[in-house]
Order: sequence, then C-alpha cells, then structure tokens
Amino acid sequence: MSASFLLARLRTAAARLALPAVLGLSFAAQAVGAFLPSLPLLVAASAVGLAADLALHRWQRPTVSALGKLHATVLVRQAVRDLLLVISLLRLEVQDYERRYVVVVLGLLLLYTLHFACQGAAILVRRTRMLPVLTRNIDASPLRLSPASPALLMQRSGQRLLVFGLPATAGMLVTAATDSVRWSAAGIALSAVLTLTAVVTLLLRLRPARRPVTGEQALEWLDAWLAEYRPTVGMYFSGGTSSVYQANMWLEPLARLEGRPLIVLRERFMVSKIASTDIPIVCLPKVADLMRLEHSTLKVLIHPSNSGKTSQVLRIPTIKHAFVNHGESDKLSSCNPYAKAYDEVWVAGPAARERYAAADVGVDDRDIVEIGRPQLDAIAPYAGAPKGRYTTVLYAPTWEGWDGNPGNTSVIEAGENIVRSLLADPGVRLLYKPHPLTGSVDRRAGLANARIQEMIHAANAARAAEHPDERPAPAAAAELARRTAELERLTTSSFRSGADDVERMLLQPVPEPGRAAAVATATSAWEGAYWASFPAWEHRIVVEARPTVYACFNVADLLISDVSSVISDYLASEKPYAVANTSGLDEQDFRDAFPTVRAGAVLTPDASGMPALLDSVRHPEKDTYSAARTELKLHLLGPSDPPSAVRFDEAAQALCAAADDRRTSAAARSLAAIPTQRDASAADDERVKN
Repeated sequence: MSASFLLARLRTAAARLALPAVLGLSFAAQAVGAFLPSLPLLVAASAVGLAADLALHRWQRPTVSALGKLHATVLVRQAVRDLLLVISLLRLEVQDYERRYVVVVLGLLLLYTLHFACQGAAILVRRTRMLPVLTRNIDASPLRLSPASPALLMQRSGQRLLVFGLPATAGMLVTAATDSVRWSAAGIALSAVLTLTAVVTLLLRLRPARRPVTGEQALEWLDAWLAEYRPTVGMYFSGGTSSVYQANMWLEPLARLEGRPLIVLRERFMVSKIASTDIPIVCLPKVADLMRLEHSTLKVLIHPSNSGKTSQVLRIPTIKHAFVNHGESDKLSSCNPYAKAYDEVWVAGPAARERYAAADVGVDDRDIVEIGRPQLDAIAPYAGAPKGRYTTVLYAPTWEGWDGNPGNTSVIEAGENIVRSLLADPGVRLLYKPHPLTGSVDRRAGLANARIQEMIHAANAARAAEHPDERPAPAAAAELARRTAELERLTTSSFRSGADDVERMLLQPVPEPGRAAAVATATSAWEGAYWASFPAWEHRIVVEARPTVYACFNVADLLISDVSSVISDYLASEKPYAVANTSGLDEQDFRDAFPTVRAGAVLTPDASGMPALLDSVRHPEKDTYSAARTELKLHLLGPSDPPSAVRFDEAAQALCAAADDRRTSAAARSLAAIPTQRDASAADDERVKN
C-alpha cells in the first residue's frame, strides 16, 4: 500500500472526525467558561459549538445519526448548551440573578415546549402526505397534490432547533456580558415567535382543503387509473439502491413491447432511482395494496431479480410471472433454485437452458424460453484491429459476491497486476469500470479498487507530462457540457431539497410525446461528446451511470473481466476478450468449469500473458479464438434472426395469452359453480320446510 494512498485515507478520516471533535471540545470549553466563570471563553465556545452543530447537519448527516444512537441527539446537545448558559448567569453573580434565572428558565421551557409542538405538527403533516401509492409518469392531479412545506419545518428538526434557538442563545450571551436580562428575554421571545410561526404554518397544512386525499381515496383512484390505462405487461422490482441497475437494463426492451407497459415497485426511494423512462411507474409498499393488481388487466410481470418481496406478488393468480434475470454467467447465481417459483424462465440462449438442466434446481425445461438479450441490439460488431495509435482495453471486473469464493472477482488477487501490466504498455488506453458493489462484502476488494484507481491517476499524470500538447480544444469540453445539460434536461426532474414524495409525484406527470426518441438521440450525442472530450491517450475510470458498460463495449478493442454476465453480453460484438483466473484451478479445469471462458484467453493472477494477448488483438491473424467466439455467441445468446427484441415480444404475447386462458378457465369454473350452489340452497330450503 503506497504512502500517498495511506495519506489520502488519513486525510479522509481526519476530515470526518474534525467536526465531532470540535463539537466535543466546544462543550468542554463552554463548561469551563461557565464554572470559572470566563465570559470570553463562554462566548467563543458557544459560537463554535453552534457553528459545528450546524455544519454537522449540513455536511455530515451520518455523524448526526451516529450521535443520536449514543443518545447525544441535537435536542440533548442544545439543552446542555442552554443549561451551561444558565449556569454561567448564576456563576457570574451579577445583580438580581434570582429574577434573571426565573425569566430565562421559564422562557427556555416555553421555547422547548413550542419545539415539541412543532415536531408533533410536522409528524401529523407528514402522515397526511404519506400516500399508500406513489407514481411517476402518471397524471395524479386528482389526488390533490401540493408542494411540501420547507424542509426546515418538515424534515430537519435538529437544524430547526439550532436555527430557531440562535436568538435565544445570543440573548443569553449578551445578558452575561451586559448584566441586562432584557436581552435574554428578547432573544428567547424571538426564538419562540419563530417556532410558533412554524407551528401555525404546519397546522394550516392540516386543513382538509390543504391535505391530499385519504389513503382509501388514493387507492380508489389507482383502481380507476388501472381500469382506464389497461396495462398488459409490466416489470416488478424490489431491492436496494445499489441494485437499481438490474431494473434499468430492462427499461428500453420493456418500452418496445406490444401493449401497455407498467413498472411496479415496492420501495418508495426506488421511484426516483429508476432511470429515465416514459413507462408509467406505480409503487405499492404494502402487500394488501399490491393485491389490488389482481383485479387489473395486467397479465404478465417480468422479474429482473429475486428479492424477499417477490413471493408476495407471486400470490396474485391472475398474473403470469417470468424471470428474466439481470445478466447470465456460469456462476451458480445464474441458476438460482428460486427460479422454479415463476411460470416461465426467459433466458438468452441454449447455454442457460443447459445450465439449469445441469444444476438440477427444479426448473422444468418446458418452462424455459430463449429470448436472447434485447439490450444488446445497440452493440457494434467487431471491425478488426484497432484503428488508431492506442488499443482501448476495458477492464470490467465483477464484485466479490456473497459466497466468499475467491474466484468471483479478480480485483483482490489479480486486479493490480492486470492494471499495472496494461499501464506499462505505451500503446494502451485503459477503461476501468469496477462493479458498483465492489468492496461491499470484502473490505480487501474495496482497498484494491482504491489502489487501482490511484495507479490510473498516476499514469495519467505521467502521460500528461509526456503529451502536453495533445489535448482536445476547449470547444470539446464545452460541447460535452452542452450535451450533458441537454440530456439532464430530458432525463431528470429538478426538485427542491425539501420536496417529498407527494411533491415529486406532482412534478412528474405524463411525459411529453416523443421524449423517449429525444432521449435516445441526446444519449447518442452525449456519448460522442464524452469520448471526444479527453485525449486519445488518457485512461478513464468509469464509475458513474454514464457512459454505460454497453457504450464502453463499443469503443473497446479488448475486454478483460471475470466469470460474469459482462462476458456474455460482450460476446454480442464478437470482439476479443480475456478472463482472469483467480479460482485456483489450472487453465483446462477452469475452461471446463466455465464454458463462457472457452472462446477467450485466460490470464493468471500475475497477468504474465498480457503482452501476447495485446499482440493478438493488434494482429488479428494471431487471434486463435475468432471462430470460437462466433460459435459461443450463438450458444450463449441464441440466433440473431429473428432479432432478440422480436423473440422477447413473442414470449410476452404468448404468456399474455396463457394468462387470458387461465382467467377464462377461472371464470368458467365460477359460472359452473353457481347452479350447484343454487341447487344446494334450494335443497336446504326444502329440508327446512319439511
């Protein structure tokens, strides 16, 4: 581990601990100033403590939460701060201190009472705005939506106490300095007026005309909207923030399906995390409300992932369910036993079908449907050797996984060697795109990832010194900024910091016609501007949502990855690839265990085969895997004719037809049971008469 890396980590830790340390020292200094007594020390410590507390709420929310777990909440901290000020007034032994003590204490009691009332009113207002259904891309104006009250009143109780308490604190400090209780009274009165105004403002939001509709009314509106919109095929998704990419990769294929698509979510925060789309989004956090979908026209739900809440929606008998996964690889996670809970399992090609059969996890072969990978239509095909001075290599390792298998990710054992070998080649431009979950399970992966990024930054600095004049004109950066602004305008909604779910629903109605096409055009233009905005020699660390991994595929000449779905997707291009072997198996056993490896080179943890690999990319006549890649692509992704998008739509329509058949059969059984029930009722009546 380099000294600069350690120094950077120490600086980060020091910055994180600086404000809590200042806050703690301010309380100690304030206590000393109160008991000596020392007016200058008291004033300075009080001011520094308040500033540190406000800064914590502004920039270090996790630290505020951690202090709360220690019961050192902002309420406790402010109460201690005020108590020390009262003690200082007593210790200064100025004239008429008993009356001063009574005035100050009673005023503070009133102020804290108003604070509690304000907090209670904020809770009541939040409850009225906590609707059982959240939407996006839907006209929800019948729900009487309105902007939220300022965040200082609704969400930031700690900051509210500190800000509204500033006049009271200042007044007591001035009283200590001037021996006039009027300053304390005036400061506390001003704080009380501010807090009372907040209470009244919030109470006015509780009037029936200012509130959204009730929960039951919101659900009735949802039923009416579903009846009017008549959705047919939808996507169901539940998960955490880091897993949202699993849903995002299916947005465009879902939008292209025949019928009326719908996205069903379970977590409120996920509504804003889903990428730009014109598809209507409905979030139903409660199971009882989710069951209302049974009476809608929704026929099919696709599932990009398994989650704890998946079993809840599987209870709906009128909907057919298909598991589509969020990528396929040779890992055991690609043939999870949970897949047998779905009506069908949609896979890319024959390889996945064979994988399920070999895993013997209970998935019936008749329930497996090969649809290809509709997301891969935009991936450019292989066009031969690199055209420019530099060979672009995409290193996209996967994460460490949940099972502790050392072969899951190459980042820990081989990542630095791979990157070091690539950076040593003057003709290589490296694109490093780590998995977003890297380091979430194994701390070593996170540290290795950080060291790799440090190596790339250092290599870029060295190249910049070698090529000082080889930079794009300033117009390139301006063009990227313009394209970014245009794309952001089309794909993101601007919200106030205090906006709540209801306000976001209000600001995200039905999209304007043609927005999806405009987004596609703007995305393409942004990608072009992005790659043109930096020198051809510059290495890139890609950790943001843009550019996507598919966009990186299109500029890469070579992929280096682990056993993951990235390889399967990259094969759509038929470009050369290599797989890092950190499993502990020898090369032949590694190839036998993981079929996706058979059409690519295998790198050992020391990356000793890198020079030969790069040579085969630059000289295609030395590429011995070209024919194997074509064959493996067909095996993994299925045929290119009909296109994957067509097969995806055909699978959806066939499953919709099956759902219709089941509904028809269920209705017929219900009708057949009515005469039987009538006959039984008549017989009962006859027995009663007799």
